[in-house]
Amino acid sequence: MSDARLREEICQYGRSLFERGLTPGSSGNISLRLEDGGWLVTPTNASLGFLDPARISRLDAEGRLLSGDKPTKEIPLHTALYDTRSSARAIVHLHSTHAVALTMLPEIDPRAALPPMTPYYLMRAGETALVPYYRPGDPAVADAIRGLAGKYSSVLLANHGPVVAGDSLEAAVFATEELEETAKLYLLLRNLNPRFLSPEQVADLVKAFDLDLPSQHDHDHD
Repeated sequence: MSDARLREEICQYGRSLFERGLTPGSSGNISLRLEDGGWLVTPTNASLGFLDPARISRLDAEGRLLSGDKPTKEIPLHTALYDTRSSARAIVHLHSTHAVALTMLPEIDPRAALPPMTPYYLMRAGETALVPYYRPGDPAVADAIRGLAGKYSSVLLANHGPVVAGDSLEAAVFATEELEETAKLYLLLRNLNPRFLSPEQVADLVKAFDLDLPSQHDHDHD
């Protein structure tokens, strides 16, 4: 896909996410890893609803700005996920309401922030890790993500929002949306004793769709 088309794709998905209220104001950012190891990334203080393709930041493989506006200050968390998850080609970071709310609940398991509620949550987002709060732009968040060793494609930053990687921008966006909807479901059903997918049903999904879930690796070493 051409550079111009990739830039337009970032703008289209950014506008869609913004217009549906999934990341307000100038929050959130999107990056795409290119064939040469460089990136296209949304600029700092830019609303995802009003991106200009020509002003999207173009970085080289070392993270140096080649053209466009100054990139988002969240570069460290994108870098950490790309460095540890080799299949990642795009990353979406939002401040979506229900996913942020989920991070503030006391019972959330950092290794599985959401239970297996729906098949599409597991098929799109996999399982989700929760990392502690760090101020936006703090390089320590990159260390926390690196500590996950690439096991997770979807990560929640406490009191902040989701960071989701995909093998394409479409996949990363769809996974982020599925994570947000599942967080909403969890909040709607909290304390109502809902039925989640059973271990057998999860195992069936893993087999049928060749899913790579961190919990399955844990079982391998039991």
